[in-house]
Amino acid sequence: MSESIHFFAVQITLLAIVLVLHTYLGLHVIRRTLIFSDLVLDQLAAFGALVGIGLAIRYGSPGSYLMSLAAVLLGALLLAVLNPRNPMIPREAIIGVLYAMALVASLLMGDKLSGGGAYVTKTLAGSMLWVSWPIVGVTAAVYVVLLIFHFVYRRQFIALAEGTGRPRQEKLWDFLFFTTQGVITVLIVPVAGVLLAYAFLMIPAAIAAMFTKRWGLGVLVGWGLGLAACLIGLSLSYFHDLPYGPTLILSLGAFFAAALVVRVAVPQS
Repeated sequence: MSESIHFFAVQITLLAIVLVLHTYLGLHVIRRTLIFSDLVLDQLAAFGALVGIGLAIRYGSPGSYLMSLAAVLLGALLLAVLNPRNPMIPREAIIGVLYAMALVASLLMGDKLSGGGAYVTKTLAGSMLWVSWPIVGVTAAVYVVLLIFHFVYRRQFIALAEGTGRPRQEKLWDFLFFTTQGVITVLIVPVAGVLLAYAFLMIPAAIAAMFTKRWGLGVLVGWGLGLAACLIGLSLSYFHDLPYGPTLILSLGAFFAAALVVRVAVPQS
């Protein structure tokens, strides 16, 4: 197998797998207006990895993943518990504060590490070029388990998103939802980086949300358009020697802008 064919096969497979669950969770995030919750968890995953580096744990190793998981589980707990009932303090404000704290903590941690600036940049930009089949296999296995979990308990999670018939022990289901986000964050941030991981979750789902309120169709639309955008970005990056993550983000952003134009031009039925 030639180098280029191997590269595209690995990347396309990973993108196709990742975008299914990310689009579905992104629809939940959008409908619950928890827009920056994933960014908090992404940044906490990066912070956990940086703490691991400070403890002589190699970035991208199993120990590094465990440090990231511990950080995002703490973040999931805070996101579930810190839900002010005061209408003057929206939940998104709390999420914004948590993100700012996670980012600052990461920057401070990076400042204390030898070569910390490079590590901080790596957590933001990721290392998608070094994705391998073992990484794809592990990601696929975990994502299938999470998809099954969300299918089994879809009524509880959809009730939270639609605000009707809220389940008992709402904070527990909130924690489980954010934990799901956290697990996929732990897996995707080391390879995609914080910014691209956030784009995977939000942009395809935002495009789908413009055109349908149906969950299944929304996942299909978001996955299809998100994958098309990523394939274009992947090709531009490979053939024109452009940075991988930023190129994919810009391609996804271009699809989002086009969807906005179409939504304005085509009257809603």
